Amino acid sequence: MKKDYDIVIVGAGAAGMMAAITAGRLGVKVCIVEKNEKPGKKIYITGKGRCNITNACDTEQLFNSIVSNKKFMYSSFYAFTNYDVIDFFETAGLRTKTERGERVFPVSDKSSDVIRTLWNECRKNQVDILFQSKVRDIMTDKNGARGVRLSDGREINAGKVILATGGMSYQSTGSDGDGYRFATRTGHEIKECMQGLVPMNISDGAPEKMQGLSMKNVEMSFYIKKKDGRKKELYREFGEMMFTHFGITGPIVLSASCYVGKYIGEHRVYAELDCKPALTKEKLHKRIVRDFEANPNVSLKNSLGALLPKSMIPVVLERTGVDGTTAVNQITREERERLVDMIKGMVFPVKSLRGWNEAIITRGGVSVKQINPSTMESKIVKNLYFAGEVIDVDALTGGFNLQIAWSTGHLAGESAAQGAGSDG
Repeated sequence: MKKDYDIVIVGAGAAGMMAAITAGRLGVKVCIVEKNEKPGKKIYITGKGRCNITNACDTEQLFNSIVSNKKFMYSSFYAFTNYDVIDFFETAGLRTKTERGERVFPVSDKSSDVIRTLWNECRKNQVDILFQSKVRDIMTDKNGARGVRLSDGREINAGKVILATGGMSYQSTGSDGDGYRFATRTGHEIKECMQGLVPMNISDGAPEKMQGLSMKNVEMSFYIKKKDGRKKELYREFGEMMFTHFGITGPIVLSASCYVGKYIGEHRVYAELDCKPALTKEKLHKRIVRDFEANPNVSLKNSLGALLPKSMIPVVLERTGVDGTTAVNQITREERERLVDMIKGMVFPVKSLRGWNEAIITRGGVSVKQINPSTMESKIVKNLYFAGEVIDVDALTGGFNLQIAWSTGHLAGESAAQGAGSDG
């Protein structure tokens, strides 16, 4: 069989382009097959169009930010670290900056500059890209993967195949799960896929009344109630969240979705908001007493403005059952304590996660047990490699999921290139 390429890569996203650049730099002949008309469509919309390239945290935090299968990532993270990623882009001419939470962005705040940098590096290393070309199947024989067959019947023969199709999130970008179909047909197990880093629907109407309210420096905990009435905490985080017409979103909520999603449906899941995590209940009670004593004749609803956002006050009053028109010098201790309890623990019943079109990532994917973590090569089909979101690995927000793509793409490209030019 005559090879058209040493390596063919399915998907021109973050992982696919990084794999291509890495292999191209090692002098092998590489082709990317991409169903879209241009590369990096999902990169374009990440970070609200700014592209959070990676996170400049230390190694321990990098691993702690992995939600699923962190041990699988040891080899690839150490082979191509978050600092290597920053260096890669800086050396290629993209200036970067580090913001709050150690998030790394291009100085220009334009994700299109990240795509352009990757695209230029692909061309510099003689990588061919076939756009608007849909793969129908991975071709295999007794020796393993040997290329891809396109939907128009064309075949591209190659010594190695890298599957970097992405998952099922943001399906408008082309991530429709076809990578899972290819993997299944070649005998791989797919761990159940579900939305990750996604907002939540709340089953009461409270969020809609506070729609558009963004809260910083708050703490949210997510839990289920056991049959004996006790709470089992699933996730807790300090940071930022926002109320919407359907429920809740923001960094805390998106990260929590990766931990609570599997419980929704089988259990009643609740989100609890602490609006003043820096204050104990005792200190908050004293603060309220001081505020009331400073203006004893003001109505309760008008006195809470220094403590709570305006749109939240009616919801707090409704939930506590305290009359907002009452002068604060008429508010009883028991009513003050109800206010404190509500401000420190506003509960929202979680109905469901939002849909795939709002999910930033896919949880689940090709089982890591069938992939060699040191090379990204399949353990069951020789010469077939995996990179990026198609694998059952996911992380919190903050640039960590793109780091997974860069690291696994780099390792897959490097491993596939070794000996690729001489075999076949």
